[in-house]
Amino acid sequence: MRSLLLSVLLLAGAAQAALEETDWLDLMPEADRKALLEMPEITHDSPEADSGFYTPDGGGLRSADKAMPDFMYSAQTVPALDGREILLGGYPVPLETDQRGQFVEFFLVPYPGACIHVPPPPPNQIVLVRYPQGINLEDIYAPLWVEGVLRVEVSSNALADFAYAIDAEKVELITE
Repeated sequence: MRSLLLSVLLLAGAAQAALEETDWLDLMPEADRKALLEMPEITHDSPEADSGFYTPDGGGLRSADKAMPDFMYSAQTVPALDGREILLGGYPVPLETDQRGQFVEFFLVPYPGACIHVPPPPPNQIVLVRYPQGINLEDIYAPLWVEGVLRVEVSSNALADFAYAIDAEKVELITE
């Protein structure tokens, strides 16, 4: 009986230790969230060549369309999330591989195809993921779970401006 009670307590502790999924909207300050929810529908009728993206190599996650609302360029963060362990689901935009061809750095974004989608996410909806053990990213349209400590890290690289980074402890395909 005692071992059964111990097993139940261990299972209950493991269930409590599991992280609850963080919503992408939680990464936006209240004013940005409100502006997003009140934004009119965006059409996706234009061909990719006319999408308004800009990077020096001709593709990327930056929008050159200055007619977009200001919050679409927002790097404003939620300071209370800095240092918090989170579980975030999203889609990868591959950046850097190791010598084995495994991706050790990628952006996580809230919707698939963000590198060709109109409009690209605002910087506070782009998370730089560092994952030293690497993952094989065969399909950028396959969603991932990323678990780790979220840091406010407003920065940019050749592909995008971003407002958060995660040193991932665990990255896995979402299979449900």
